Amino acid sequence: MDLLSLRYFRVVARREHISRAAEELRVAQPSVSRTIARLEAELGVPLFDRQGRAIRLNRYGAAFLTRVERALDELDDARRELADAAGLDHGGIAVAAETLLPLTELLAGYRAAHPGVAVRCFQSTPEVMLHQLRSSEVDFCVASQPLTGPGLGAVRLLHEEVLLAVPAGHPLAGRGRIAVADIAQEPFITTGPGHWQRALLEGLFASIGRRPVISCEGDEPGATHHLIAAGLGIGLMPSLARPDLARAPLAWLRLDAPDCVRTLNLVRREDGYLSTAAERFRDMAVAHFAARAALRPDAGG
Repeated sequence: MDLLSLRYFRVVARREHISRAAEELRVAQPSVSRTIARLEAELGVPLFDRQGRAIRLNRYGAAFLTRVERALDELDDARRELADAAGLDHGGIAVAAETLLPLTELLAGYRAAHPGVAVRCFQSTPEVMLHQLRSSEVDFCVASQPLTGPGLGAVRLLHEEVLLAVPAGHPLAGRGRIAVADIAQEPFITTGPGHWQRALLEGLFASIGRRPVISCEGDEPGATHHLIAAGLGIGLMPSLARPDLARAPLAWLRLDAPDCVRTLNLVRREDGYLSTAAERFRDMAVAHFAARAALRPDAGG
């Protein structure tokens, strides 16, 4: 029973799908199937129930997974602890976020302060973030939506108002504040399902018993303001972004909705080892967003 077999088993158990597990592991499907078959033969019990091409983790597999998760997590923590003992030049961190744009200055500052630390970044949906945290694929997730689960803890980085951005020549551009009902017919530029902007937009419209008119949606929040400026619609933008877009042909309005806000959290597994490299990143992230919030101008139109 080698570590590679256990790592293969963990991914297959989580996915309950050989092909998807093989894609995640970046190996051929037959290799995964053979590894699982050898592991079951060695243990003397089936770990999965099979019906045609479908597989489901059975009670033996569920019990084994609990032990495997614990063992592999301990080994991963041991690797991080040894990297710490060798100094920051041998460390590394991995961070996931819904969009990486708000992290560019933070990551640049961290790299300048700790050039020997290897930094990996992922753009992920909240669902993927939870998987990445559970599998210890990342040390931190920067999330604008709640990430909850056993062993997860969060540090608040930012709590801010979300504004309505419209093209500079839009009829609403002269308004400082507006009700959600007044924009019920306006076309919106927004992200696809799973992103915080989309969840917030749909929640605001649900409060008036409507659904938003969506003219354009995508998975890159950083493109939203370009499409709004081009006159394709209006959209929700975090107030944190406003100073960076001072020269963009946009007008900014407040919405008469007390829950038109977002909270940015730094989420990690509290039962995992916090390396020195990760601890430094956490402290820098808190300080960075506190400084950004302090410099943010009044969000009024």
